[in-house]
Amino acid sequence: MPGTVVDRQICHPAEFDFFLCSHAGIKGTSRPAHYHVLRDDNNFSADDLQSLTNNLCYTYASCTRSVSTAPPAYYAHKLAFRARFYLGQVPDMASEISAGSAPPPLMLPEIKDELKSHMFYC
Repeated sequence: MPGTVVDRQICHPAEFDFFLCSHAGIKGTSRPAHYHVLRDDNNFSADDLQSLTNNLCYTYASCTRSVSTAPPAYYAHKLAFRARFYLGQVPDMASEISAGSAPPPLMLPEIKDELKSHMFYC
């Protein structure tokens, strides 16, 4: 059932983690996502953070229904996938690292001003 949260019994006793099933599946095919809270600068309560995460699942631009994982994770995946085309060929650093020399810094291309305020990777 969409919006179902499990944060007791099967979760880690000392860490802040929870399972959220945010989407409806066909004939029992829904799988909950496992979220680990690494840092909480806003001091959310567990219920507030779980509710926010569930609500975020309804905001994915490419889908009119809820998705299984919070959209920032999908956007990060898309961005990383598309960024590899901007990087070009990355040299093999294994031989340089084993020889003891420091690898050269990887230079990223400059983002054009027209794209800085847009999610061009969506």
